Amino acid sequence: MSVTALVCLANGSEETEAVTVVDLLARAGIAVTLASVNPDGNLQVICSRGVTLLADVSLASVSGQTFDVIVLPGGLKGAEAFGDSQLLVDTLAAHHRSERLVAAICAAPALVLIRHDLFPKAKITGFPGLKERIPADCWQGRRTVYEPRYNLLTSQGPATAIDFALHIISLLITREKAAEVAAQLVLPEGIDDYRQPSVQGR
Repeated sequence: MSVTALVCLANGSEETEAVTVVDLLARAGIAVTLASVNPDGNLQVICSRGVTLLADVSLASVSGQTFDVIVLPGGLKGAEAFGDSQLLVDTLAAHHRSERLVAAICAAPALVLIRHDLFPKAKITGFPGLKERIPADCWQGRRTVYEPRYNLLTSQGPATAIDFALHIISLLITREKAAEVAAQLVLPEGIDDYRQPSVQGR
């Protein structure tokens, strides 16, 4: 059975984060579905820097389906739209109750997860400019943070999207598969290439 991912999009989503995740998960052989959270169901999404992406489906059409991970890219307006979507919040809550992975980056941790108290007391990171919206005892100033108690992965922004995507691969498949994908990317210094044994937080 293939590993599956639902990557959510809304007008204002951060395109670097969304496309990086889709690209790397596809390289790992994960079946990715792009879902529009736009309230009118429009599959065309205008991202934060004006790039147009076309979703595969509307969230409403797949909200009852099972995926191995739900991914929330950031982008201020996109994350606000996610937080305003009761359907998405309910879908995330059901996904969390089934103990499957939730992954959120940039503005999404603060504006969706914290706003709706979906992961109380979880250690998370996010866009540093929104740090004040995250409880001080929860904030972690790292590129990615995995909270095993909640099966929750968070990350900080466009430049950490590669770290974020590789970490998703390592959690859903193996560290070896993440290393295989990382080897294709010419990673800059500071990004885990997954060739070494797991360290705390990974």
